[in-house]
Amino acid sequence: MRASSSPDDPSPESSTTGPAPSAATTGPASSAGATPPAATAGTPRTARRGTGARTRALLLESARRRFAHDGYAATTVRDIADDAGVNVALINRYFRSKEGLFEACLKAVIGELSREAGTVADLEQIPEVISGHTAGVLASDAPRDALLLLLRSSGDERTERMRTGLLRTFSERLASAAGWRPDAPGGDQLLLRAQLVLSVAFGITVLRASRGLEPLASATEKDLGDPLRDVVDALLAPGGTGA
Repeated sequence: MRASSSPDDPSPESSTTGPAPSAATTGPASSAGATPPAATAGTPRTARRGTGARTRALLLESARRRFAHDGYAATTVRDIADDAGVNVALINRYFRSKEGLFEACLKAVIGELSREAGTVADLEQIPEVISGHTAGVLASDAPRDALLLLLRSSGDERTERMRTGLLRTFSERLASAAGWRPDAPGGDQLLLRAQLVLSVAFGITVLRASRGLEPLASATEKDLGDPLRDVVDALLAPGGTGA
């Protein structure tokens, strides 16, 4: 059972550093080779900054996993704090609220996936990227959780705009790899096809999350590579789009 407080939940006394003692108040002992006051005062602050960063990272990791698998409404702040092994009050300290924590998770995922989307330069890379994020999760759940999180809604208008904006950016990246331009004739049709490819990626992610639908649940990147290439070719390759 987790204790009611943790090392990451400092008391008011431990979270406030008073002024460094002066030589006038410390007496003779302070001048006999003692550590200078500046160094003594700086060490606790540095330690607290490191501890705070670790706590924040733990909360983000736990929240990302909970939100991805259980959804926003079903996840409680106590669930997240218990998973992270910290006091629940620290969520308000670092993220203000459950909504703020969800937004922080979403921003982190958007940053990761935006960088990944920037690597898609041609159609040949699309099956590799999709299979890496959907089947590559046998070694790590992080890529799958990132995609699952994008399917979750908090009901907050700002986070919804962020989520929808990233999905549209992904769609446009996929379509651009097939020659899409916003003002080109037939652009909407090609963008639709790109969104269908994106839907396939999310569908694979959701079905694999159940861990029970074989052979999809245990398919490797290599297993998915050829079928995904067929899907991409059928929807986005010049011959498949009817261009």
